[in-house]
Amino acid sequence: DRRHGAMSFHLAQMLTGHGCFGRYLCRALGREPTSECHHCDAGAEDTAEHTRAVCPAWCEERAALSAAIGADLSLPAVVSAMVGSEENWSAVSSFCSAVMLRKEAAERERERDPNSLPS
Repeated sequence: DRRHGAMSFHLAQMLTGHGCFGRYLCRALGREPTSECHHCDAGAEDTAEHTRAVCPAWCEERAALSAAIGADLSLPAVVSAMVGSEENWSAVSSFCSAVMLRKEAAERERERDPNSLPS
């Protein structure tokens, strides 16, 4: 019944975990040797949840998102917020686009330089 928001490529990636995430690139596609996050030193598995709620590489983008929709960035809370208002949908969509564009650029760079991949 909502009358706002349209699904975008980057939003779909963040909601499904099928995108430039180490877990997906390694396990599902076999395009990376590890599922470890390339964007932080935590040694964590790179998932949509890690990207959305934990990874320090995206703290600026995450702060803007949290200011708009609240501190709970679990998937159910994010979906609930975004369907609740056009402003929240826009905040989530903006976060997804900003982060996924940078993750895609980093993936392309790794593809150009195979020596940059962890062993």
